[in-house]
Amino acid sequence: MDRLKVGIIFGGCSEEHPVSVKSAQEVAKNLDSEKYEPFYIGITKSGAWKLCDAPDTNWENGSCRSAALSPDRKVHGLLVLGQGQYETISLDIVLPVLHGKLGEDGAMQGLLELSGIPYVGCDVQSSAICMDKSLAYIVARSTGIATPNFWTITANENIDTSRLTYPVFVKPARSGSSFGVSKVSRKEELLSAVETARQYDSKVLIEEAVAGCEVGCAILGNDLDLIAGEVDQIVLSHGFFRIHQESDPESGSENSTPVVPADISTESRSLVQETAKALHRALGCRGLSRVDMFLKKDGKVVLNEVNTLPGMTSYSRYPRMMAAAGLPFAEVIDRLVSLTLTGKVDER
Repeated sequence: MDRLKVGIIFGGCSEEHPVSVKSAQEVAKNLDSEKYEPFYIGITKSGAWKLCDAPDTNWENGSCRSAALSPDRKVHGLLVLGQGQYETISLDIVLPVLHGKLGEDGAMQGLLELSGIPYVGCDVQSSAICMDKSLAYIVARSTGIATPNFWTITANENIDTSRLTYPVFVKPARSGSSFGVSKVSRKEELLSAVETARQYDSKVLIEEAVAGCEVGCAILGNDLDLIAGEVDQIVLSHGFFRIHQESDPESGSENSTPVVPADISTESRSLVQETAKALHRALGCRGLSRVDMFLKKDGKVVLNEVNTLPGMTSYSRYPRMMAAAGLPFAEVIDRLVSLTLTGKVDER
């Protein structure tokens, strides 16, 4: 049987570039070589596209060839430059392993739509909505799901610091990580926090702090046919949850440990899973998502954010939650590919 030709795109121009490389390395370890013929397409921090043998630590300096995903549907794959000429490589499917801007926000998905190549994960619309936390909050509220109270500030807009109830969190509205996020306890700290967030996005989100534990749920599937992973819980040693360290993102979080399964009641576990499924559907997600929430002491669930291309590293939450539910990462990949090509989750 012919192997499926899978394009795995990783790296990218966002601040999450090193995390994406780490995610691609984990995909490479778990990809069944008898089923798939992988083509690793790395995007450098400056935006150059390279066809590589593997997403190893030296991929940018190795013997890679310049390549590009063709938007021409007749090509249906890659254009690879070699010896002054382009050759074409057809692809059956693309697995984007990109996090943050230009990877998780609909930009890459738009290029893949033009190419006509089936791709794993959310489409342009759902990717863009979920990346903008304020838009995701609006959709969530329309379905009756609670969100923090929030305000947005555009590039040249000011805010009356006295009208907020502190503490608040200030963050880039369109970012998929902890970069640029600050906890503000006094109004005197607000403007500095806004400027920090503006280093990553011109649109800034201010939201009231939610008292409760942080929980998450991994989702796989489309529409009504959804699989929920085991719920996890973030246990903090100090401060507030940071997904990873800004100076060394590949090392993971410096102040938190995800506990799987979460130390919560059976009723709360079920509520978190059902809320995650409802959000996945309401936001138009397909394939996969990781829904992060707060579980309050009164048992209510409040949305934090939805990640449409969550981390897939050895320390990432999505694969851990799926593994705890009985789906190892290799099987998750198989099911995502099947879902993309057939519209159904293959439950072999």
